[in-house]
Amino acid sequence: MGILNVTPDSFYDGGNYKNSMAIVSQVKNMIEQGATFIDVGGYSSRPNADDISVAEELDRVVPIIELILKEFPETLISVDTFRSEVAEQAVNAGACLVNDISAGHLDENMLSTIAKLNVPYIMMHMKGTPQTMQQFINYSNLLKDILFYFSERMAKARALGIVDMIIDPGFGFAKTIAQNYELLNKLELLKITELPILVGLSRKSMIYKSLDISPEEALNGTTVLNTIALQKGATILRVHDVKEAMECITLTQQLQT
Repeated sequence: MGILNVTPDSFYDGGNYKNSMAIVSQVKNMIEQGATFIDVGGYSSRPNADDISVAEELDRVVPIIELILKEFPETLISVDTFRSEVAEQAVNAGACLVNDISAGHLDENMLSTIAKLNVPYIMMHMKGTPQTMQQFINYSNLLKDILFYFSERMAKARALGIVDMIIDPGFGFAKTIAQNYELLNKLELLKITELPILVGLSRKSMIYKSLDISPEEALNGTTVLNTIALQKGATILRVHDVKEAMECITLTQQLQT
C-alpha cells in the first residue's frame, strides 16, 4: 500500500504533492514499483496535527481520487479517513477501500456507512484522537488490550453485515516507543483474529528517534522493521517507499518456498 498524503503537515511528506503533475508522477512511480493500493489521505494523523473540517478534507481528497482514476483507471484506491461522509464521497468518486484510524470510534456513522457501501474496511487500533492519543498510553496488558479492542470492533462490524475486514495494530498511535517494539515483537498473536494484518511502520518515530536520525534518514530502519513484520504475519505493508517494501516482500517470500 503506497501512501499519498495530500496534506500540508504530515510528518514525512507533508506538502510534497501540491499540484496535479507531482501527484500523477508519484502515483505512477508507486504503481510501477509494485503498489497494490494507493492510500489517499487528506487529514494528517500525526500527534498534535491540526484538526480540519469535513469540507476541507473532502476538497483535498475527492479531486485527487478522480485525478488518479482518470490517469490510471485500474488503480485500487484506499481512502484514509475516520469520517463517514468523506468515506462515502470518496467511494462514490471511485475509492474501493476505507482505511479508518479510529475503527469507527470517532464517527458513530462509520460502520453503518461501510456496511451500506459494501467495501473492505481497515480498522486501526488507537485511543483518543490524533490530538490527544499520546495521553492514552496506559495498558493493563498491551496485546490483550489490543485484541479485546479488535474483538469488540469485529463483532460490531459483523453485526452490521461487514465481512471484509483488515486490522492495523496502529504503530505510533497511543503507544510509546517501547510499546511499539513490544507490539512488533508479539505481532503474530494478532493472527488469532484470522483477519489480514496491515502494518504501517514507514519512517515512524519509533525508528528515527531510536536511531537519533530524521524521518528522511529512516528508510533503512523501515526496511528492517518491515522485514520483521512480514516474518511475524503482516499481510500488507503501508509505506512511503514502495520499491524497497516490494524487495522486502520478494525476499521474505523466498524463505517460505
